[in-house]
Formats: sequence, C-alpha cells, structure tokens
Amino acid sequence: MPESQLRYPDLPDPLLKIVEARHHDPFEVLGRHEQADGSAVVRVLLPRAERVRVGKGDIELKRIEGTDLFVWEGPAAAIQGHYQLSWYDKQGQVHTQYDPYTFGPQIADFDLHLFGEGRHWHAYRFLGAHRHEVDGITGFRFGVWAPGAARVSVVGDFNNWDGREHPMRVRSGSGVWELFIPGLEPGALYKFELRSPEGIPMVKIDPYSGAFQERPDNACILLAPSQFQWRDADWIERRASADWQHQPMSVYEVHLGSWLRDADGGFLNYRELAERLAEHCKGMGFTHIELLPITEHPLDASWGYQATGYFAPTARFGTPEDFRYFVDYLHQQDIGVLLDWVPAHFPRDTVALARYDGTALYEHADPRQGEHKDWGTLIFNYGRHEVKNFLLSSALYWLAEYHIDGLRVDAVASMLYLDYSRNDGEWIPNKYGGNENLDAVEFLRQLNTVTHEQHPGTLMVAEESTSWPQVSRPTYLGGLGFSMKWNMGWMHDTLSYMEKDPIYRHYHHDLLTFGLLYAFTENFVLPFSHDEVVHGKKSMLDKMPGDAWQKFASLRLLYTFMFTYPGKKLLFQGCEFAQGREWNFDAAAEWDLLERPPHQGVKQIVADLNQLYQAETALHQIDFESSGFEWIDCHDSSQSVLSYLRKSKDGKQLVACAFNFTPVPRDNYRIGVPVEGFYREAINSDAELYGGSNVGNQGGVQSEPVSWMGRPHSIPLALPPLAGVVMVLDPSSVPTEQAGADRAEAARQAAPGSASAVDTTAEKAVTETPDSSSPPPNDDAGRGIG
Repeated sequence: MPESQLRYPDLPDPLLKIVEARHHDPFEVLGRHEQADGSAVVRVLLPRAERVRVGKGDIELKRIEGTDLFVWEGPAAAIQGHYQLSWYDKQGQVHTQYDPYTFGPQIADFDLHLFGEGRHWHAYRFLGAHRHEVDGITGFRFGVWAPGAARVSVVGDFNNWDGREHPMRVRSGSGVWELFIPGLEPGALYKFELRSPEGIPMVKIDPYSGAFQERPDNACILLAPSQFQWRDADWIERRASADWQHQPMSVYEVHLGSWLRDADGGFLNYRELAERLAEHCKGMGFTHIELLPITEHPLDASWGYQATGYFAPTARFGTPEDFRYFVDYLHQQDIGVLLDWVPAHFPRDTVALARYDGTALYEHADPRQGEHKDWGTLIFNYGRHEVKNFLLSSALYWLAEYHIDGLRVDAVASMLYLDYSRNDGEWIPNKYGGNENLDAVEFLRQLNTVTHEQHPGTLMVAEESTSWPQVSRPTYLGGLGFSMKWNMGWMHDTLSYMEKDPIYRHYHHDLLTFGLLYAFTENFVLPFSHDEVVHGKKSMLDKMPGDAWQKFASLRLLYTFMFTYPGKKLLFQGCEFAQGREWNFDAAAEWDLLERPPHQGVKQIVADLNQLYQAETALHQIDFESSGFEWIDCHDSSQSVLSYLRKSKDGKQLVACAFNFTPVPRDNYRIGVPVEGFYREAINSDAELYGGSNVGNQGGVQSEPVSWMGRPHSIPLALPPLAGVVMVLDPSSVPTEQAGADRAEAARQAAPGSASAVDTTAEKAVTETPDSSSPPPNDDAGRGIG
C-alpha cells in the first residue's frame, strides 16, 4: 500500500492530491462548491494556520485531522461570492485574505490561442505577474507556460515559499498555468514551484518577470504598473520618419558595469550613468550608445550574454524605472540607445529556463541540436511556437516598454548553421540534408518583419560573421530582414594589417582593398567592439606595432581610415582614448590616462572625426551603395598608400582621403581628383594637436590642371608618416564661367579661418611640409609623447 494511503487512509484521492501538492487543477477541490442537495462546501489549504474562519462571522472551518486542509459544509446562502478568510497562525497573529479559489480564469482564450500559434507579439502582457483587479478586488495575476509539469504553484515571501498554499490551474490545451492571488502588493518576492512529469519538485524563476533581486539572489519581484512619464516623444517621432540609411551613425559600445564606477569601486545607478554617458557622448560626437546585454544575468563574467531574465533590466544598476529614466534622458540629449540582445542561447542554470518543466521545453532535447559546447549553454528550439513567441515578445518588449531604438542580435551565425562549431556526427541535417537551421531562419525573418512593422525607425543589427547572403536585405526579396550587419571581415582584415610591422605591410596590401569587393553587398557597420580587446587580443593601442609614438600614430591612422570608409561606425569604450590594458569587465575604464597628452590626442581626433563625419554629407550619405565611393589609387602597395573619394548623392560634396601606412613621410604625393578647386585639409591625423609630428598641407591644397590616375585634375599632398589626411572640396572654389583663378586663391586664403563645424581642427592643425629626404622629427614634445 502506498505511503500516502497509510498516512491518510480515509482521505479521498482528490483531497489527497491537494494535501500532497500534486493536483493538476486545485480549483476542482479548493474554494466554494455547491452540492446537489443545495448546500455548499468550502475547502481551504493553509499550512501555517491553526484556526480558519470566514470573514469576521461565526463560521469556522474544521481541520481534516493530520492535514492542513480546512473544510466547512452548510447552507449555500451562508457563504457566497468572493469571501474573506481570517486565519490565525501559531503565534496567534491574525491574517485576512480573499480566497484565491473563488476567482474564475483571468487569461483570455484569445491570448492563449495566439500564443499557441506563435502569433502573440506581446505574450509578456498575460504571462508573468501583473497587477490585476477582479470585481473591485486587487492583487496579482500569474501566468506561466509549463505544459510538461504535473503541478505548478506560486511561492514567495507571502506564503513562506510553500508550494502547497497557492497551486495554479492549467488552461486546457495551452500548457499555461494561471492563478489570481488577491491582496498581494508590489515589492513582494516570488518564484514558481513545479513538479516534473516524474514528480520531482523544482523551483524556477518566472521567465517573463520584469524585475529580479540583485545577484546572487534571484527571486522575481512583483512590479506595480509603470508610472514613468516619458519625455522623448519628439525623438520617437523623428526616429520613425528618419531616413537612417543616409544619416550619420556613430555608435559607442558600453558595458555599464565597467565604463565607470563610484569612488568605492561599486556600480553606478542607471540615472547617474545616463547623465555621465550623455555628457561624454555629446562631447565625443557619438550618435548612439550600444549596451552590452543588460537583461538580467547571474554571472558578471558572462558580460550579460548568458541571460536568465529576458524581460528585466539587471538590478545591478537600479530598478526598471531607473532604466526608463536612462533611455529617456539619452533621447532628450539626442542620443539613441541600442541593446545587445541574445536569442541564440541561454545558460544551464537550474533555476532558469533549462528543462523548465522537467522536460526540454525551451531547448532541444537532442544535444546535437540543443547544446553549444563552446559556451556551455543551451540552444532555443526555434521550431516551437511558444518559444518563438517568448523571444519575439522579449524583442518587442524592449522596443515598446523601454523605447529602445534597436537591437544588436548576438551570435546570428550560430543560429543559422546546424553544424556551427560542430564536427561530423555532432549535428543533425535539416529535412533537405543541408546545414541550414530552417527554423532559425524563419524566426529571424519573422523577428525583423514584426519589429520593423510595430516600431518604425528601430534598427535590427546582426552580428553575423559568415557569407550567408542577404542578411540585411528585405524578407520579401529573400533576405533575413536585418537593418544592418557587422562587417566582421573588414574588422579582421584591417586589424590583421595594422598589427603587422610597417616594413612588411606592402606584402599584405590586399587586406585593406579586398573589403571593397563586398562592401556594398550588405548594409554594414564597421565594428571595433569589446570582442577585439579581450582574451589576450590586446588593447587597440597595444595591437599597433613599434615604439610608443608609432603605436599612437597608427591608432590615429586606423580611426581616420575607419571614419572615412563606407559603413556606419562602432567603437568600444576606452578605445576612444587609447586604453592601455585589455578590457576588464570587473573594473572601470582607465580614465586617468587622459592626464597624458598622447591619450588626449587620440580622444581629440575621435571627437573631430565624429564631427567631420556628421558635418560632411559625402562621408555618410551613401554608405551602402557603390556610388558613394571611388578608388583614387588602390594599387600603391610598394609605398603602402591608399587613396579614395567619398561622394554625396548630388555630387556637390566631395572628400578625398589618403593614407600612409608607413613611418616614412611622402612629399608631393600626387592624387587625381575629378573636380577642380581648393581641397581643405579637414583632418590630419599627424597634426600636433593630436600628438603627431605636424607634417601636413598648410590647411589645404589647390588642385592643378595635371591629369593623373585617369582624372583631369590632381592635388600634390604631403603625406605624413603613419597618418591619414582628409581633404574636403570647398564648393565655393569650384570655378565657373564667371570665376577663375582669383576666386580659387581667395578661397585658399580664407580656408583656415572658415566658420564651418570642422575648420577649427584644420586651423589648429596647419602644418609645415619638411624635406622629403629627412626623417620625421625626433622631438618628443612635438610628437605629444608623455
């Protein structure tokens, strides 16, 4: 005979299941039930109660001996509606609450139907925990998807974390469990207690929770509806109507836990971070910030990429309302906010999504499909409607509830390929025998279609490192539908080139030129991200070869190349002032380095490059089409020099760029230009202002009627060592039938004092051209060495 029957020999099976917390539908037993004879029975399970009454009257429930189940039977008219229970604990304290088991189902059938079909874009509105009112009685409604569970309960600090007290009902056919608990207030802690199909109890977080305790604690927090007053309506309206493809976009990638810390080494609040980040970004000229994942995660060392709370900003930096302030404040300062989002995998933490209901629910059961061996994580099952709904709802949640301007989707390559980082025999081909993950492809297309439809002007950016075609092309043309894609090929080739000693660079010239063969096949972002300055890869500064002067010169050259090359820009924190050490997620950036002139110089040139990039239409208007770019000369490998043109749509804006990747200055280096006029030296990365040797072009160069490189005009340049120069055509200097040499000379004389946004840089950087046979100056002070 089973032990339970020995303990409770006279207890009917339904009541026995309630007492042992294994009943799949507690509403069949608990609450008020009318009998065939016109009477009613009320049953209440209260493990902490000594005595239980109904309301303040004389009706007292009787304990079934040996159990925590209390029962009353009597006239149906004696107890009706949503009655209150008054119960006394062992200390004699009285507790009053409405009986949760008098309330009917609160989740609409319509929501459950859409969810089951994978078409509910806002599942977070009915799953999770929500402040709710029924018949004038307030409390919280809970919902969780756990189709494999034999029983689910709400546990929390309000019921002593006892799974017997608040078991949930399952909605037929949906796998969704729900319960309305009246009287609960915001701030209470909760989780779900589940019993697996085998009867094994488990305690899990709410996958849809909007807030968690700060790690190492991990309970969910009941939230009141947000009362935040957004003030970014103008920003949102402009975003929706913006022609973003033809606008400048310079992204500052930030890890909030290590960007800046307080005096004691602790984290700053979202509100403090907002104000300090806005000040820094505005001063540097960045148009957007991109946050490494701030979705809740248990391990700091994962940098947020192993998320457990897909609907909760991490408590490390404050509350959800604090994060709303963060986004709103940056928007008011005209700075966009992008969020790194991770739908490719999730951690194995037993309290989170892994085997959530005792089965492979969010992940694949077969490890050949469901495990990332490299990362020790699990892979989402994109073929399951409810899993797709979870991820789609998460994406839309951040765009809708927090006004995020776009998502950078992490590790897309690992989603697209079934054999990603797997050997033969470690993966399962798709139904056609290929290695494409067809379910993931469908999910990504749906993700990008829905987000763009629901939130016009928001951006979806793929971190995708393979040759998968049309990542950033519309879904109706067969693409994946992303707005942009990180140009990992350009990043790897460019850094590989820059890390080589200049004496050998001429053997690897193709590393800089090859990228233009595919530069316009996608909408590209040029990323120097956190991944390039960690795990032994060295800081951006230390990647550069040579002595200290050459390192700083090469880094300024690299950034000048990046900001003039086709594509939107992304730079990780610390890179903008040449941080010396690799990124450490557990410490603040090395801001004290800005006391040293070379670091000040790098910071200044990044700010000036951002300013020039935004001011000159030719540098940003046509980033994704070949018509905005033209090689001047890509063949001068012997001298390691590159030159090209950037052009605006109307042809009135023209920028000529030349780069010398050796420490040898090159005097009278002639490049061909298509238009006669004065070319202002807008940026010279070797300017003394930046810590350079001050080789340059005295503010600009007038073109000469010398045909060169197949063009009718040319300009002779002084190319500084390890430097780039950016020459902007002055439209007013272009001769017409009424204007000739006098007008061009006048423009030349006026250029250094021009009032344009970037002329201050040119004026400060007016330089002298040395004899080409002499080495670069050897004066440390002149070079800005600290």
